[in-house]
Amino acid sequence: MSGDGLRLGMRRMIAVTDRPRIGVSACLLGERVRYDGRDKRDAWLVDVLGPEVEWVPVCPEVETGFGTPREPMELVRDADHGVVLMTTRLRPDLTATLREFAERRVDELAAMGLDGYVLKAGSPSCAIETTINAEHAETAEHTEKSLSASSASSAASALFVDKGPGLFAETLMRRLPDLAVVDEQQLADPDVRRRFVERVFARRCADKITR
Repeated sequence: MSGDGLRLGMRRMIAVTDRPRIGVSACLLGERVRYDGRDKRDAWLVDVLGPEVEWVPVCPEVETGFGTPREPMELVRDADHGVVLMTTRLRPDLTATLREFAERRVDELAAMGLDGYVLKAGSPSCAIETTINAEHAETAEHTEKSLSASSASSAASALFVDKGPGLFAETLMRRLPDLAVVDEQQLADPDVRRRFVERVFARRCADKITR
């Protein structure tokens, strides 16, 4: 490589390195990694914030090896396995694989010095908070029969309306509790967007000072 080429390459490296480094669900950048082979490109992330930051795209399902397209998945709460992925049936095997991947990948992300993370809302892997259903409808029916009519409806609702993070998001937020983490739906709020950007850039500046 010529001297001019080397200097140009170094300037590019410095420019990218000085930008805040933000993890992001890959589908939000337009990568076609969703279960149906589509993306969820977010124009503000790509066109407005994108030129000012260095993205670290992650798709837990694809990186784990689930492929695209793939069967839709949801989270359910099972008596034997706790929170588990479900396709057309319970998949504790896929759950264990995804959890193991999440631990390894988050360790890698921690070592990269991320300044923030944007997750995909509603995803069984990446959601900050998503619905966790009961495994079997008959569970609710059995509970309803064993309770008075006045409490049956609320008991059934409790079985089917549970909330919790996606499997990857849970590991990320536990491992990096001080990281600024949002999803694309939250960023639709101008105040949330402003606070997220401020935190991300403040963290990057603080890291540069301490190095």
